Amino acid sequence: MNITVIVFFLAVVVGTLAITYSAAKRTSKPLDFYAAGNRLTGMQNGWAIAGDYMSAASFLGITGAIASYGFDGFFYSIGFLVSYLVILLTVAEPLHNLGQYTLADSIAIRFPGSLLRSTVAASTLSITIFYMIAQLVGAGALIHLLLDLDYRVAVLLVGTLMTSYVVFGGMVATSWVQIIKAILLLSGTLIVSLIVLARFDWSVLKMFEHVKQITPLLDNYLNPGNQFVNPLDTISLHLALIMGTAGLPHILIRLFTVRSAVQARRSILTATWLISVFYIMTVFLGFGASSFVGWQHLQQSGYGGNLTLPLLSYALGGDFLMAYISAVAFATILAVVTGLVLSASSAFAHDLYSHILRKGGASEREQLVAAKSASLVVGAISTLIAIHAENMNVAILVALTFAVAASANLPLILFTLYWRRFTETGAIAGVVTGMLSAVILVVVGPHVMNPLNGMIKLAPWFPLSNPGIVSIPLGFLGGIVGTLVTFRKADQQSYEALLVRAHTGVKGHPNRW
Repeated sequence: MNITVIVFFLAVVVGTLAITYSAAKRTSKPLDFYAAGNRLTGMQNGWAIAGDYMSAASFLGITGAIASYGFDGFFYSIGFLVSYLVILLTVAEPLHNLGQYTLADSIAIRFPGSLLRSTVAASTLSITIFYMIAQLVGAGALIHLLLDLDYRVAVLLVGTLMTSYVVFGGMVATSWVQIIKAILLLSGTLIVSLIVLARFDWSVLKMFEHVKQITPLLDNYLNPGNQFVNPLDTISLHLALIMGTAGLPHILIRLFTVRSAVQARRSILTATWLISVFYIMTVFLGFGASSFVGWQHLQQSGYGGNLTLPLLSYALGGDFLMAYISAVAFATILAVVTGLVLSASSAFAHDLYSHILRKGGASEREQLVAAKSASLVVGAISTLIAIHAENMNVAILVALTFAVAASANLPLILFTLYWRRFTETGAIAGVVTGMLSAVILVVVGPHVMNPLNGMIKLAPWFPLSNPGIVSIPLGFLGGIVGTLVTFRKADQQSYEALLVRAHTGVKGHPNRW
C-alpha cells in the first residue's frame, strides 16, 4: 500500500459517488430507476453495454488464463466476442420492441401468466448472483494485493460499497459509471499493450517466439490442449460463451434504455466493435505477463491467476502503472456489479412484487422501495458466497454463469419469438430444466467438488469443467417436451400479436387494423 494506490482508488470512489449523487436527483420514477428514462442514445448505450460486459473476468481472469495456458486462455476471448452476433441477429430488436424493464416483460406479451413470470424472475436472480460472485472474487483479490486487507474483509467492504451505488442512483448512475469505466478500461489496456509490444521491438511474431520458449509448455503454449485436454470441454465452453450472452439479464435490460429498435441495434454494433478491440489486446496482456512477470511466478501468486494484470503492470511501470491499472480494474468490477444488482432488483421489485404480489397495483414509490430493498439482499447473498470462493478463476466462474444463462433463458427467448406452437407449459419446463441441470452440474463438477482446492472436498461426479454441452440441449429439450405434452393448444392470436410487435414495434393484433 502506498500513496499512489490510495490516490487512484479514492479518485474512483469519489468520482462514482459524484455520479451517483447527480443521478439520484434524476431518479424519481420506476422508469428512471429501471431504464434511465429511455434517454440514452445508441452510442451511449453501446459504450455502457461494453462497460457492463468487459468485466473482471475479461480484465483479470482472461489475462491470467492466457498467461497460464496460452492458446486455451484465448478461447474465452473468442467466445465472449462472437456471442454478440447472436444478440444482434436474433434478439436485440425484438426484445426491445416487446419489453419495458425486464426479460419477463417481453415474455409476458405472449404468456402473461404469473407462474412463468415468477420462474423467469427466479432464473434472473440465480444468474445474477452467479455472475456477481465472480466480480467480487476479483475485487477481493485486488484489494488484498493493493491495500493489504484480509480477503474476506475486502470482499465485504467492496460488496457493501458497490451495492450502495444502485440503491441511490439506479440505471442512470449505472449507465454513466459503465461508460466512464469502458473508456478507462480501453485506455489502460492500450497503454499496457503498447508497452509490451515496444519491449519486443513492435513485432508480434517475436513476442510469440519468445513466450513459447520461456514456459514449461514450450511449443504447446501456442496450441490448444493445455487447459482443455478433453475436446468435449472445449465444445462445452464455446457453447456456453457464444449462446450465453443472449440470455444474460443484465445485458438484456440495457436494450430497454433506448427509445427505438434502431438505437438498440446501434447499441449492440457499438458494443461489438469496442469489445473486439479489447479482446484482441488480451493476447498482449497474457503473453506480456508470462514474459515479464514469469510463468512460474504467476502460478505461485495464488487467487486463480486473477492478479496477473496488476503484476504485469508493476513489472512494466512500477507502482504508478500498477496503481492506475488496479484502479481501472476496481472501476470495472464496480460498473459490472451495479448492472447485476440492478438486474436482480428489477426482477424482484418489478416482476415478483409489483406484478405478482401486488397484481399491478403497487405505486411508483412502493416499487422503488422494493427495488432498493432487493438490491441490498442480493448484494449481501453474493458477498457471503464470494467470501468462500477466493481461489476460483473469475473467467471460469463467468463461463459457468454463461452456461446457466444459455440453458435457462435462451431456449425461452428463441421459442417465444420464433416457435408458433410453443406453450406456457413448455416455457416453464424449459427454464426449470435448463436452470436446474446447469446449476446441479456446476455443483457436482470439478470446480466445486475437488479433493484439493474445491469448495466441496470430494471427487467430482460430473467430469466436464463447463456443463453447457449437456445443460443447453436439456433446456431446449425441456421446452419442446413441455410443449408437446400440453393438452391446451398454443394461443395463435397472442403469437401473431407478438410477432407483429416484435418486428415492427406496433402494438395490437393485425385483425384490428
